[in-house]
This record gives sequence, C-alpha cells and structure tokens, in this order.
Amino acid sequence: MNLTLGFSPCPNDTFIFDALVHHKIDTEGLIFDVVFADVEQLNKWAFQGKLDITKLSYNAFTHCVRDYVLLDSGSALGNNCGPILIKKPNTILNMESKIAIPGKYTTANMLLNIAFPKNQNKVETIFSKIENQVLEGKVDAGLIIHENRFTYKDKGLKKVIDLGEFWEKETDLPIPLGGIVVKRELPLSEQKKIERVIRKSVEYAFKNPSSSNNFVKCHAQEMEKKVVDAHIALYVNDYSISLGKKGRKAVKLLFKKSGHLFDNSLFS
Repeated sequence: MNLTLGFSPCPNDTFIFDALVHHKIDTEGLIFDVVFADVEQLNKWAFQGKLDITKLSYNAFTHCVRDYVLLDSGSALGNNCGPILIKKPNTILNMESKIAIPGKYTTANMLLNIAFPKNQNKVETIFSKIENQVLEGKVDAGLIIHENRFTYKDKGLKKVIDLGEFWEKETDLPIPLGGIVVKRELPLSEQKKIERVIRKSVEYAFKNPSSSNNFVKCHAQEMEKKVVDAHIALYVNDYSISLGKKGRKAVKLLFKKSGHLFDNSLFS
C-alpha cells in the first residue's frame, strides 16, 4: 500500500523517520512517498487533507479532527522544550508590540495566545528567519521554536518567557508540540499498522542513534552537530514511542485550553 507521508526536515523528524524511510525496519508492506515541508505548511496541507500521514502542530490538529486521527507514536512532547519569546535586550514590549510567530496554527502561537491574549500584533514568519527579524528590528519580539532555542543567546537576544515552562507550571504536564496523524478514512487495521511501523522506527533510532546521521545531516541546514544532537535529545523521548496516559492527558488539556472539544475518538 502506497501512502503519502509528510514531515519536516528538522533533526527530530529525520531522526524518527530514518529507519522507516530507508527500510531499516519491516514496514509491513507499506510504501511511503515522503514529502518534506515546514511545519506550518504541513499544518495548512492537513486542513486540505493533502497527505495520508503527516506531522502537524497540536494546535492545527484541533482544526482538522474530522479528517485525521492521532497516532500514539511519533509525537513531540516533553519538558523544558517549549517555544520561547525573545527580544533585543533594550526593547520594551507592550500590547502593540509586533511579534514574529512561526505560523498561526502552530502550538507555539496557541501558547502565546493563552499567556498573552491581548498581544495580537503578529507577523507570520518562517521559524528559521525569526531571530534575524528581531535582530534587524523588523519586529519587536519573536516566538522561536526548534533549534533556535539553542542559538538565540549567542546572537545577543534575550528571553522574555519560555512558554513551555509557563505551560508546565500551569498544568504539571509535558507540553504537546507536534503529533503524527493519519487519515480517518483509512481502515483501522491500516492505521494500527502505520502506528506500529512508526513506533518501530523510533525504537530503532534510539537503539542505533548514529544510524540516522547522514539523513539528519543532509536536511539540517548546516546546523552544528552539537545543536543537532541537543535538538534531537530535547524533542525525541519516551513520548515519541508512546503518548502514554500522561501524554494523552496533556493533549486533552491542550484541546480544552484552546476551546475545542476532545474525546477518545481522536486517538487511533
């Protein structure tokens, strides 16, 4: 069975999917046509039902639950790994401040709305360009995700708030950032097979951490290896193998705080 699979070129995704893409595990007869895209592009494609299986922001998932169901494996949840609001040291922020965000439907933006509901002067920006937008004064602040949390200090930028820490203090739960969803129209047996294969791919990656080096490196946009390794260590963990009770509880709460109904039919 041929299936389209979308995920980002970020190290956590390429680390997770390397074994699956390169047939280092038994894919149980499934053939995956891989599409790489920025997370916000993947979010928008999910609203169109473009891909059979896709990585997406949990915020975006709240908008496409009729078409997709969440898999138990492949998610990015964790502690101390949330988006960070940054600015230049001398910038004073107020409700009118212009903030660069990595996308309207990212979980990062949803968390910003929860923490600062009155700050709505936002500019959607590709996540990798947000630091420079702040440095060049094109925006007053920026909401960074992914590997940028490891580089902003070296560029002379200052943290305003870590929204992951904010979430954890409020909820005592890990922060759900991104998940893997599959089209609801696929038979349940196929959904479970996909889930199994992704779990096997994650488990293989943990057991053979250097196996994905080439795949990760060729998509890492010239990131330093220490940044790549820190990125993977932060976003790939036990929740990537299985959400478990705590992970599911965090996802349900995220739905509630974003004003969306949640029931167990959203899980595969």
